[in-house]
Amino acid sequence: MTAPRRMNLVAYLKTGPTANHPGAWRHPDSDLDDIFAPERYEHLARVLEHGCIDAGFYADTFGLPDIHGGNFNAYLRYGGQITYLDPLMILPIMARVTKYLGLGATLSTTFMNPYWLARTLASLDMLTGGRAAWNVVTSATNLEARNFGMDGIPPKDLRYERADEVLEACIALWECWDEDAFVMDRESGVFIDPKKVRYANFEGRYVKTRGPLTIPRSPQTRPVFLQAGASDRGREFAARWAEMIFCTPNSKADAIAFHDDIKSRMTKYGRPPEHCKVLPSFAMVVGETASIAEEKHQYLQSLIDPEAQLMLNSSLLGADLSKARTKEAMVAAQGNQGITGSVDRVLQVMEQEGISFEKAASKPRDLLVGTPKVIADQLEDWFLAGACDGFIIWPTVFPRMFEDFCKLVVPELQRRGIFRKEYRGRTLRENLLNP
Repeated sequence: MTAPRRMNLVAYLKTGPTANHPGAWRHPDSDLDDIFAPERYEHLARVLEHGCIDAGFYADTFGLPDIHGGNFNAYLRYGGQITYLDPLMILPIMARVTKYLGLGATLSTTFMNPYWLARTLASLDMLTGGRAAWNVVTSATNLEARNFGMDGIPPKDLRYERADEVLEACIALWECWDEDAFVMDRESGVFIDPKKVRYANFEGRYVKTRGPLTIPRSPQTRPVFLQAGASDRGREFAARWAEMIFCTPNSKADAIAFHDDIKSRMTKYGRPPEHCKVLPSFAMVVGETASIAEEKHQYLQSLIDPEAQLMLNSSLLGADLSKARTKEAMVAAQGNQGITGSVDRVLQVMEQEGISFEKAASKPRDLLVGTPKVIADQLEDWFLAGACDGFIIWPTVFPRMFEDFCKLVVPELQRRGIFRKEYRGRTLRENLLNP
């Protein structure tokens, strides 16, 4: 008998109180006084694992966004989506209080050296017992490039060409050690069998590394790859490498088209479709009744300053929306910047709602609003329609939204048989493949 298809669920995280909703930090239930306290992240990890969530990953931008208005004033004043702590310092804290929850970091192939990447991620996978994930980004802003000594961000195709090589180099480094290299025989005096360790000797057009790592083969050998590229080149990269895809389609039809495109591209790389989980992202407002949920929603949305929403979208689209008020002006201002998935979503809103680019680019993201049953209905509808393999859940009010989701919505999904009641594997990759 074939096992029922079950969805995967992943949490989108920030080391700060703001994610994609620029007003949620102003809500009275949003915790602000513990941003730098380990207990904040321990509590989050416990909440997610209690809800049997596959993983939590930290989204990251390697700099303070200053696209909107040509400076970082708005991002600071309105509490933008800022990384206040390096997630690599937070993930081991979360690992200490969990056994199964996958833990992911965002790291850039454009700026970072393969040896450092491989060493860091192998350490995380080793310390977590095989629960590490890497959100592989090529980065999308000049501000980040300048922080790493570059004049600006390279063209997208060039960034992905380098990314392919960086992943190839990292894999070569992760495979330098055989699984049985450790001997640790006191009597013979042999600690590690040197025949079981080799050089990587990887040399490409953009990167090269000799190796080997000083770190032995980790439980997963390599971390789970998460990726969010939506351009044609980004989708090709995902089809080759990604095991999870973070996407932001505006409608179910958009999601189905994206899902089917990714799965069809995987065949040329000899990958079965179930080896890549396509995960649209949502946030939600849960209420005991529909009217309570709507009241909560209206209050939450009232906390968004229009300028705050505009500065957030300026960063995502890679153009100053205080000046670029048409699609053509945005394209002219972008250069090599901008996240294709975010641009696509704005254009989808523009077309499907019949509104101007300026209005679409200033709109907040839609939220799922309703009772636990209504929220579960919407997630189930997308899942069973073939629009996705599960979802990435991003926070509004932190930590309340994650608490509500895990306590109220997850049990409803479990009752329907479309989400796990317990973890089956020990590694993140095992749980992704056997949800």
